[in-house]
Amino acid sequence: MLYYAAVFFVIALVAAILGFGGIAAGAAGIAKILFFVFLVGFIVSLVVGLLKR
Repeated sequence: MLYYAAVFFVIALVAAILGFGGIAAGAAGIAKILFFVFLVGFIVSLVVGLLKR
């Protein structure tokens, strides 16, 4: 999940450099959503792992 967030972030950077504002905003939004989904999944797995000890 973090890999895909990073990929969309790079796409957003390239699109912003080339002047494609709409595409850059869309890719940045997708990257942000994927990052937060990764973060929630990481925290949940961390808590479950600590509770299983």
